[in-house]
Amino acid sequence: MSHKQTIIITGSDLAQEAIDLLQAYQLVYAGRQPSEEELVALCQQHNPLAIVVRYGKINGRIMDAAPALRVIAKHGSGIDVIDQAAAAQRGIRVLAASGANAAAVAEHTWAMILACAKSVITLDRRLRAGHWDKAQHKSLELEGRTLGLIGLGAIGSRVAKAGIAFGMKVIACDPWAKQFPEGCEAVDLATLLRQADVVSLHCPLTAQNQGMINRATLAQFKPGAILINTARGGLIEEEALAEALHNGTLRCAALDSFAQEPLTAPNRWQQLDNLILSPHVGGVSDTSYIKMGCAAARNVLSVLQETPAEAYSPL
Repeated sequence: MSHKQTIIITGSDLAQEAIDLLQAYQLVYAGRQPSEEELVALCQQHNPLAIVVRYGKINGRIMDAAPALRVIAKHGSGIDVIDQAAAAQRGIRVLAASGANAAAVAEHTWAMILACAKSVITLDRRLRAGHWDKAQHKSLELEGRTLGLIGLGAIGSRVAKAGIAFGMKVIACDPWAKQFPEGCEAVDLATLLRQADVVSLHCPLTAQNQGMINRATLAQFKPGAILINTARGGLIEEEALAEALHNGTLRCAALDSFAQEPLTAPNRWQQLDNLILSPHVGGVSDTSYIKMGCAAARNVLSVLQETPAEAYSPL
């Protein structure tokens, strides 16, 4: 039996490079989609010093099942799945792997923008069914159109630079952004919704912005706009979005995250042909898997070894 102190991973795997960083500890894997009860039981059994969060949520009850717990590290940037107030009350650090998956999410965002603007999936389905739509199809040309970004952190900034390269006018709403890329204009939310041909969400989910895309804000969108969400599902009121897609308020939308995950069938999205879906994989790539694992491991070690967080350098 191992005498090493334990770190729980809420997933079934971790990049080997991250495992190597944590070799002084016993790693216990909770498996994919671990339930609250399973995590409580694992914490009671192993009393971990740290939890690395890949899947699922961490609440106060899980924290209380691990009296030795000192740090909860997110394998990614979205720490809304961790009860941060409960952690603060218990003196537990909560750290994100900020920026580790920025390239992957930005690329996925652009894959979705282009798929919507160029009707990639619709044309593929039509052609497979025997329809040659060359005479009647017209895609949306992005050059000269306006890209509106809600949130301009590491991911949003990358999306902005690509939009500028495509010849788009790029505007962004982010009161906390320290700097805007050259060619990106700061605007308020109402102006962004009114002007943007493509609206893309890149902000963290908070109590203040939950459901920010709703019937009222959708009514402010430019007619025929495209909406992209590679951030958090809770930013959108899903019933209102479904209505906007059904009645043509929006040309198209693409979602990589949802209010309830995993998304299972049947669901409200299945009958909407002007919608593209992916299973919250925007931040997962061959490279980001290693970056996120190593960043989370270094965040854990920065607390357990009581040294300043080691600067993260991309591979």
